[in-house]
Amino acid sequence: MKKFSLVAATLFFGIALSANTATIATVNGKNISDTEVNDFFAPMLRGQDFKTLPDNQKKILLQQYIIQDLVLQDAKKQNLEKDPLYIKELDHAKESILVNVYQEKILNSIKVDPAKAKAFYDQNKDKYVKPASVQARHILVSSEKEAKEIINELKKLKGKALEDKFSQIAKEKSIDPGSKNQGGELGWFDQSTMVKPFTDAAFALKNGTITTTPVKTNFGYHVILKENSHPREQIKFEDVKQGIENGLKFEEFKKVMNQKGQELLNNAKVEYK
Repeated sequence: MKKFSLVAATLFFGIALSANTATIATVNGKNISDTEVNDFFAPMLRGQDFKTLPDNQKKILLQQYIIQDLVLQDAKKQNLEKDPLYIKELDHAKESILVNVYQEKILNSIKVDPAKAKAFYDQNKDKYVKPASVQARHILVSSEKEAKEIINELKKLKGKALEDKFSQIAKEKSIDPGSKNQGGELGWFDQSTMVKPFTDAAFALKNGTITTTPVKTNFGYHVILKENSHPREQIKFEDVKQGIENGLKFEEFKKVMNQKGQELLNNAKVEYK
């Protein structure tokens, strides 16, 4: 759901103490828990839990939090809470939070009829489609001659023997730095991802087979192994229902807010000078 500010996002995620809270640092005698670090970075983590992050990421975030806390402590030592600029910014922040709460209450009051969501899906089915895709490996070399030699070395192999040999040659001879160390593995891609000659050749292959002639692109000459494929697939309504309802809800919210804003403006005494 779309939020309107970092403050609103923080309100949305909430600040709830966890029974599993653990102290992960102490700064100037003050304990810092994993829960408060998680709460602080909640908008950025987008549903991830700080505790489950890799250690290096946790260390970076913890250090950022500590610096922020030290700045806060230093500001308090300087008695900046009485500074006119602080008081002015605090008033602005309160107003911003109040507007966010106002909008949040209106947003939460809007209900979407499931039948309306289904009708939207039926009218826009072409938007909810997984395109045909293939999983492939490739070996990229600079000359057609070398590509043909690789094809001759591979063409009599099948199944795992073909996959293993293809991977070995890719690691030894491919000039594609992004895939060679993974045995030429490119993962899954659709027809819009790769350059056209490569895509056409990959999609034309049967699963478990290689190109019988080198495929030329502006990168060089490719030998392609098609590992697997998925046909074009219609995404089920159940899988996109929540997203559709959220979208319709937000569109209705914008209409309500525009109407509310106009109503308030019409009822206000405004003098332009």
